[in-house]
Amino acid sequence: MSYHISAADFKKKEIYPLGDEFRGTNPQGEEIGFTNYYMTLNGKPFFGISGEFHFSRCEAQRWEDELLKMKMCGINVITTYIFWNHHEEEEGIFDFEGRRNLRHFVELCKKHGLYVIVRIGPFDHGEVRNGGLPDWLYGKTFEVRKLSEGFLFYVRRLYGRISEQLKGFLYKEGGPVIGAQIDNEYMHSSAPWEFTTGISNEWVFVGDEGENYMLTLLDEAKKCCIQTPFYTCTGWGGAITPSVMMPLWGGYAYRPWLFYAKRGEHPCTEEYIYQDYHNTKAVVTSDFQPAYDPETRPYACCEMGGGMMCSYNYRFILPYKSVDAMANIKIASGCNFLGYYVFQGGTNPLGKHGGFLNESQVPKISYDYQAALGEFGQIRESYLRLKTMHLFCRTFGEELCKMETVLPEGESLISPEDLDTLRFSLRTDGEKGFLFLNNFQDHAQSIPKKNETVTIELKDAQVVFDHIDLAAEENCILPFGWNMDGILLKKAGAQMITRTEKGGRITYVFLKPEGMTPVFTFEEEAITSQGNHVYKCGKAKPRELFIVEKGEVCIRILCLDRNTSNQMYLLSDQTLLFVRGALLEDKDRIRLETERAYNKVMSYPEGAMKARGSLEKAEEEDEIFDCWVLRTEEKKPEAEITRTAALKYTVKVPENFMEGLKDVLLQIRYKGDIGYAFIDGEMIHDNFCNGDWWEIGLRTFAERLKKDPLTISITPLKEGANVNVESAMAARMEDVKAYTGELESVELKPVYEFSF
Repeated sequence: MSYHISAADFKKKEIYPLGDEFRGTNPQGEEIGFTNYYMTLNGKPFFGISGEFHFSRCEAQRWEDELLKMKMCGINVITTYIFWNHHEEEEGIFDFEGRRNLRHFVELCKKHGLYVIVRIGPFDHGEVRNGGLPDWLYGKTFEVRKLSEGFLFYVRRLYGRISEQLKGFLYKEGGPVIGAQIDNEYMHSSAPWEFTTGISNEWVFVGDEGENYMLTLLDEAKKCCIQTPFYTCTGWGGAITPSVMMPLWGGYAYRPWLFYAKRGEHPCTEEYIYQDYHNTKAVVTSDFQPAYDPETRPYACCEMGGGMMCSYNYRFILPYKSVDAMANIKIASGCNFLGYYVFQGGTNPLGKHGGFLNESQVPKISYDYQAALGEFGQIRESYLRLKTMHLFCRTFGEELCKMETVLPEGESLISPEDLDTLRFSLRTDGEKGFLFLNNFQDHAQSIPKKNETVTIELKDAQVVFDHIDLAAEENCILPFGWNMDGILLKKAGAQMITRTEKGGRITYVFLKPEGMTPVFTFEEEAITSQGNHVYKCGKAKPRELFIVEKGEVCIRILCLDRNTSNQMYLLSDQTLLFVRGALLEDKDRIRLETERAYNKVMSYPEGAMKARGSLEKAEEEDEIFDCWVLRTEEKKPEAEITRTAALKYTVKVPENFMEGLKDVLLQIRYKGDIGYAFIDGEMIHDNFCNGDWWEIGLRTFAERLKKDPLTISITPLKEGANVNVESAMAARMEDVKAYTGELESVELKPVYEFSF
């Protein structure tokens, strides 16, 4: 089909600084600020990409590597909840040690050049017990989340202890902390008082004091010296958004809370329809109803679904392609600050007296969240795909931030169930820009797009993207009118990823969207390797390199298929490395975390890498890349499984199972309702069965496993269960027609680390 979109009457918006409430400087004279459309760094547009990482939900020994993985994926801002009940579980006794050591976590963020936004509460939610409020608050004489002197006393005390942890690490002190969120979803969302769960249906107070509450807490935070360039608040759902706070938005297409009280089919959501979130007159989704003029604030996010937990009544395997598809939608819809919740999965700490610090609808310990980085550091497909997207934002963000959204007529009103209509949008400055395409829809089976055409009307030109083919569940960003170091790229059927310059050679890297055969069209004066100004990629080639010349200007174009781009990492010296696994670059070394004992590594440009450490030159050759090998002795640890009862098993690992390895993942397949893992009677992990692997990283438990085996207990799925209470006495007995429960397989998956 043919589609049309017009930017012929494009008029640039008025972009202006937001003022002192959204600005701060550090001792080096660097300035963080905001306009009404984007964040700025030293006066220039800065494309922020934040990822949620709950430090207290992760062993401290894992923090640094996980932060490096996030940085290598393009995350430049770390957001983190400070859960009150993780730090003051017992009244007056604060704990900031070990995995609760906020100061050390922020220190590591600074070490690796990552900004930080702290979400200081007092109410956080995050599927934590009582929304993060300590149990002992339940017994006080005042109402929580209400401006009584009693409640404010404890909030001041909390803020004061947080401030002590952050001292020296605020942006104004040369540190990484650039923002703080006040409360969470105030007057919009709450959480069960887990103190009474199972007995009554009592909830934490949602709030009723509007802006006065938020502004009072903001004032208390400042008095406690939590002073940051800007402060944030929840934007969605009618939550309170004072004018002196930055409202942050999000989007979840997989919504377990729909089934907290009932079962049913999940509807298709509006999250994958393009909108214009920075337009006073725009018609947008039902959840986006700000209490302010949308053009007076940036559309910025903190809770885009970077994954999602399974709740008891909603078990599903997250489609990892949903995550970068949402990023595509948000950017195209006017977002210049992405934010994922969560990016790094976690594991809830146990309470000090054996209780659990989670919300009752979710697993008691695991908070893996099917996130881009699993709770034990696993690399998910979403991480690999986002890496490409974020590299694009990092490279071209300064220009992208200044481009505005243009939608075709009726785009924002497309029904989520409509899988036939092509979904597309523009970001443009009136002359150049990007065509965004999306072919993903949650809770529906997308169909491939074939031979579509989009005609873009500009003021003085027309750009026609024809022969658009796009695989089901794929999305892409296609450039037009782009000046590539003096050579005009009129349009390309490939997605821009990055620009590198090394050894005097400039290379632009592109992604071949799945299903598409890219064609590059340059200005007529340019000559490509195919002898004219047009270059057509080979349909089946996973990667190809060609040259474009115009006069004395010569650039290279490296075009990669999705599989190859997923393996790509950009090093600080502009070298491209291609490898399967997680690449971690530090100041003095490069490490590869991988599940493979033998690894092929490719580098670009030629001659950029040298053999070093465990990196050897490979015998094979490649037309484009230098080829290398990383290898070590393959480890094959095997577990001894013993069935001890109907649905109980012990898993005994070899005494030296961690020798020569970074970690070992225990991978479990089972049928049933819930899986629990214990060591010496203490529960160390759990899982709601959703048909996927249940994984546990054993490094954390290596010493304990030398003495005691791991016990797996499976609760079965029960058919026709009811409780028989016919006895005259207080007897109760469960009657069940049929049980489903079985341990299918247990494997030990080695995780290697190479350093070079």
